[in-house]
Amino acid sequence: MNMRTREIGVFLTIVALMLVLAWRTTGYFNGANLIDLFLANMPVMMIAVGMTMVILTGQIDISVGSIFAICSVVMGLCANRGLPIPLCAFFACAVGAICGALNGALIAYLRIPSIVATLATMVALRDGLRWYTQGSWIQGLPRQFQWFGQSQRTYTVLCLLIVVFITVVTALGLHHLRIGRDVIATGSNKAAAHMAGIDTSRVVFSVFLLTGAFTGLAAVLNSVRFNQVPSNSGLGLELKVIAAVAVGGAAITGGSATITGTVLGVVLLGCIGSALTFLGINAYWEKAIQGGIILIAVAGDTLQLRSRDNEYTLPT
Repeated sequence: MNMRTREIGVFLTIVALMLVLAWRTTGYFNGANLIDLFLANMPVMMIAVGMTMVILTGQIDISVGSIFAICSVVMGLCANRGLPIPLCAFFACAVGAICGALNGALIAYLRIPSIVATLATMVALRDGLRWYTQGSWIQGLPRQFQWFGQSQRTYTVLCLLIVVFITVVTALGLHHLRIGRDVIATGSNKAAAHMAGIDTSRVVFSVFLLTGAFTGLAAVLNSVRFNQVPSNSGLGLELKVIAAVAVGGAAITGGSATITGTVLGVVLLGCIGSALTFLGINAYWEKAIQGGIILIAVAGDTLQLRSRDNEYTLPT
């Protein structure tokens, strides 16, 4: 099952789901519901773009939920101290980039396995934030905080433009820029990439830093939807992001993934919960269905790798 086949399969699954919803429900395709779906899944989409690059290099980052929470709180605290909202957003994105750089340094230069390094930072960052806030939410935010001081319509258009811009630029960069080719080469065969003159450590460091920055920006755009910032935001976010990338066809071992597949994965998984509600099915089935989809996706990759290994096995 190649990447194109996987993307077509996910796309057809989305179409089938939409047809069922159009047949069995009313109101799902209402403008307000579609806007709510977009805003709810917007953080997943933005972080998944960065996670695609991380997984392309053969790594993984399970700390993005904790980074998301810290950046959200930083955004709220800066706003409460009277800083201009653009400056608050800058500091939040900078904190995300710093956290991503920390992960990248641990993995690229200290050679700590990514699952171990990001598990450690996930726990440390989450517990550190819990200690600092004592579980309290950031309240008393200025009026210009929510929706960036604009109307909800203007805010939604702004979010859409930012998401489209980041997604398109990243997709083009992976296919047409040297850094994109370096990312793919690093994940495909790290030793060969190093011998070809690619600084694989810098590539790995860069994708973690960029994913941290994307997480910070996602936290900024999400936090201004409300008039208070929860200190426990982002719980389970890392699982949604990784699942979307995997469903979109990314090989967890690295070297194979597309932004198009990731976008389709986010759309499919993001629609399931709302679709169950409209279809009158208990929402508790959402995780089970998502898990089944992920299992099918990973099983397909496993079978493909096994078939490839058998193909290149010489007879004895």
